[in-house]
Amino acid sequence: MRRKLADKSIRKIYKKSGSYGVTIPIEIIKDFKIKEGQKVVVKASGKSIVIVDWKK
Repeated sequence: MRRKLADKSIRKIYKKSGSYGVTIPIEIIKDFKIKEGQKVVVKASGKSIVIVDWKK
């Protein structure tokens, strides 16, 4: 069942092999040109989660 347009950004947290994950909407993946296997940094900022590109 497809989500309503207004609900596209709502995601569920899932657990697999002791880790937690969440899917990212395809529109965001395309806008930021994120590739499979790309390394990112996940940070907490107040009550928000920030994901930024990893730079060596």
